[in-house]
Amino acid sequence: MEELPPYARIVADIRARIDDGELGPGDRVPSAREIIREWGVAMATATKALAALRQEGLVEAVRGIGTVVSGPAPKPRKEPRPTGLTRLAVVETAIAIADAEGTDALSMRRVATSLNVSTMALYRHVANKEALATAMIDHIYAEHSLPEPPPAAWRPALELALRTEWEIYRRHPWAIRLTPLAGPVHAPALMDNGEWMMRVLTAEGNSPDKAAAILTFVSSYTSGMALQGTRAVIEQYDYGLDVEHWWKSRAQEFRRIAESGRYPVTFSITGPPDVRIIFELGLRHLLDGLAPLIESGS
Repeated sequence: MEELPPYARIVADIRARIDDGELGPGDRVPSAREIIREWGVAMATATKALAALRQEGLVEAVRGIGTVVSGPAPKPRKEPRPTGLTRLAVVETAIAIADAEGTDALSMRRVATSLNVSTMALYRHVANKEALATAMIDHIYAEHSLPEPPPAAWRPALELALRTEWEIYRRHPWAIRLTPLAGPVHAPALMDNGEWMMRVLTAEGNSPDKAAAILTFVSSYTSGMALQGTRAVIEQYDYGLDVEHWWKSRAQEFRRIAESGRYPVTFSITGPPDVRIIFELGLRHLLDGLAPLIESGS
């Protein structure tokens, strides 16, 4: 097994799962992105492994579901599963899919397949995909609800709120696309977060309009930094590479550019920036700069 090339080892492993009955006809096999995470290979290797499995006739691509084991799938139930399906289960399953593969991979059918129910069964709990996205945002913000009452001083209060939002984005990078200040989702828990910060700012004597402007400043910083910090994660959805493999995949390219001598300062850094440290540094200086505006009131 060790002498086999990486793609062949993956093929052998998945073939063994099928032979052992761990994966049966109609069951979904790991996607290219899941193969990358599980076996630590590049997208090209994962794609080659899936292609080899298809050539062997072991798997087939099914639109809206992914790659599944070939052969007749078990007969579907005539009725959707009557019990066990809840709105919470639908939302948490959707979040798990988005966390693993991004919102582009998310669909009502995909959620239904993961839950082993009919797509129509989902509509008893969420009206459509837009409603599902709203419920997902509401759920992750409700899990990180801010304390009541807020800290008495505005600075520790804002630091707490912005670090909380930062952690939400770090855990759920897809949420960045849905929750800009004027974004497409206005979930109750998200609105609660904004109201909490508005109360902190107006308590300093600022008008609601001024508080909204300040909230725009700080929220733009958090979402912008989170986008930079999770860019490689989002690219993992698009290109199938995690942070480590992204840098490794470009090592030769970076080395060639460095050897050109055109960018001596850029290539004198010791490694990729630590976005967590930079976030804290930027947050401190941002609030230092905003302090006179916040504390002036009106």
